[in-house]
Amino acid sequence: MSGRKLRILLVDDHAVVRGGLRLLLAESGEMEVAGEADSAEQAISMIRQNEFDVALVDIGLPGKGGLDLLKQLRSERPGLAVLMLSMYAEEVYAVRALKAGAAGYLTKNSAPATLLAAIQKVARGGKHVSPALLDQLAVEVGQGRKSGSDALSDREIEVLRRIAAGESLTHIAAALHLSPKTVTTYRARIVEKTGLQSNAELARHALEKGLLS
Repeated sequence: MSGRKLRILLVDDHAVVRGGLRLLLAESGEMEVAGEADSAEQAISMIRQNEFDVALVDIGLPGKGGLDLLKQLRSERPGLAVLMLSMYAEEVYAVRALKAGAAGYLTKNSAPATLLAAIQKVARGGKHVSPALLDQLAVEVGQGRKSGSDALSDREIEVLRRIAAGESLTHIAAALHLSPKTVTTYRARIVEKTGLQSNAELARHALEKGLLS
């Protein structure tokens, strides 16, 4: 990578966010946005046609979410460093992202200097892990059986987040390309694992866990 700028792929469904990131990376003088995508499907198409050093991926993409995209990117381009960006707190998503192969996890309120340093680090093959996340990882290693939302699968977490945001099961099914019956099954599993029954209880739990912005 010596002598050339790092080629960055931006994956975020908000044009304003991509614009801000594009400006920030350009001002660094060491990076360039070599591609932009507003969906997981578009991102996959781009990495099949172009080479990138780092992908900045929004974990809250509509439809096929950021975690699903991460797994596919790791499968199709194992050499591509994927840095997850999120409006959500680290508590629920960060460990899941790292376990799925992310090179790092940053919240969108991180300082610009932190983001630029993280990109440089993961481009060199390193991992970006905040001190708080290191503590969380240590807890994860020492845990036995998980309970509550920690026991939920990635897909169940996504369904929980959408239920808590007030989306109907039909809307969730369409957004995630699932049948309404499958979404109902996911909801039943969430209820079983968390011990929560009503949507209001689920929403309160999601808010406490930082799943809602």
